[in-house]
Amino acid sequence: MSLTFPFSAIVGQDDMKMAILLTAIDPSIGGVLVFGDRGTGKSTAVRALAALLPKMRAVVGCPYGCDPENAKCPDCLGNAALVRKTESKMKTSHLVPVPVVDLPLGATEDRVVGALDLERALSQGVKAFEPGLLARANRGYLYIDEVNLLEDHLVDLLIDVAASGENVVEREGLSVRHPARFVLIGSGNPEEGELRPQLLDRFGLSVEVKTPDTLAQRVEVVKRRDAFEQGPQAFTDAWKKEDDRVRRSIVAARKRLPDVGIPDEAREFAAQLCMSLGTDGLRGDLTLVRAARAEAALQGASKVERKHLVRVAPSALRHRLRRNPLDDSGSSTRVERALAELTAPKPSANKT
Repeated sequence: MSLTFPFSAIVGQDDMKMAILLTAIDPSIGGVLVFGDRGTGKSTAVRALAALLPKMRAVVGCPYGCDPENAKCPDCLGNAALVRKTESKMKTSHLVPVPVVDLPLGATEDRVVGALDLERALSQGVKAFEPGLLARANRGYLYIDEVNLLEDHLVDLLIDVAASGENVVEREGLSVRHPARFVLIGSGNPEEGELRPQLLDRFGLSVEVKTPDTLAQRVEVVKRRDAFEQGPQAFTDAWKKEDDRVRRSIVAARKRLPDVGIPDEAREFAAQLCMSLGTDGLRGDLTLVRAARAEAALQGASKVERKHLVRVAPSALRHRLRRNPLDDSGSSTRVERALAELTAPKPSANKT
């Protein structure tokens, strides 16, 4: 089995790594959109994520990797009915890696959603279904490189599934539905085209990655990559302790997350920021608060504080801003400017 470049060994790109870690702690934050220059570690970080995440418990033999505590796919529900009848235990569960599935740009619809075998259905009366990439990604991550070049019909399909958490395949009067809850990670180069607004809205966090602009960072990136290619096992072993530390921090943050409080002043600050930026709807407010709560859990805090909101605000809001023809500043600059205005000390009233 080929080794993956360690997550902890990625030089810089702190915003990208933070966004990925936050979705690992709380998948309800939504997907992560990573835009930037080629060769800046976007796909490397996603590949490293697969090796970093703690294993999950799944029903043995389930094509959708269902959680044994909440199995909802047709296979598991049918098995549960059998269990009740025979008074035996349900299928045993086992620990499996969290799936990180690639969706290639040239993929057919059948490969993505799955395929129904109409011939067997007509000749044998059997509803034979071959699960697709969405089935494999359930409870994990679906990664699309060059997501801004994805064909429109697949974009529409992903929007529907991301909204419902369920994939429905219908052919000639036959239908199959199965759970398809995943965190969507998309990467791309903005010079090659924009993302459709409907899909853009499905990404909880958005980060911008740039080519390292310091001599030390550029040298270190090349040095580590060369060391990995010359001796993958030795390099991976050298970073194992650090990756294990990050993995333990994810597990601890997940356990801590339900107990992290969100004071009213934190919600008010989030709302004020979104209002000052003119974000559409309330998805920005919700994502900002969820991301801040995950960040607080990661830092070991008992409640969300302003510093947590400030830390995640650019990632949660930069892709939700309306274009302002009178302001040619970048979206990141606009968020940072709004944060500076909200956090600036209020001048005290002059006493007379």
